[in-house]
Amino acid sequence: MAKLILTNEVAGLGSAGDIIEVRNGYARNYLIPKGFAVAWTRGGAKQVESIQAARKARAIHDLDDANALKDKLEGTKVRLAVKAGREGRLFGSVKTGDVADAVDAAGLGSIDKRKIHFGAPIKSVGDHEATVRLHDDVTAVITLQVVAAK
Repeated sequence: MAKLILTNEVAGLGSAGDIIEVRNGYARNYLIPKGFAVAWTRGGAKQVESIQAARKARAIHDLDDANALKDKLEGTKVRLAVKAGREGRLFGSVKTGDVADAVDAAGLGSIDKRKIHFGAPIKSVGDHEATVRLHDDVTAVITLQVVAAK
């Protein structure tokens, strides 16, 4: 087992600044090369503090603000115009950054693209759902209306 410090939020493992233990292969082949984690050392306590301070600066501090943003996001369909073929299949797929940009352009507020998760890749036009973790205790479900760009 390898002991690591997460530098980014990883679904199912934890948030930035958390100290975790995972299998050696997962750490060596995925988490460390992708930049999601660094090896734990005794001097890593300073690094953990800086990561957690940066996370707190980016986070929505007040639970009431997170709930208000959740109500706004869940009450509106977010429209995404993407390149698509004749039968409605997309050229590629919808990325989390595209969703974050569309939410910001719709005037609903800004959300971190790293906190958006899809149940399955979005590769066709139509209505889809994405979950956004706004706060440790608040998760919103966004309805995405994917349409073909002209």
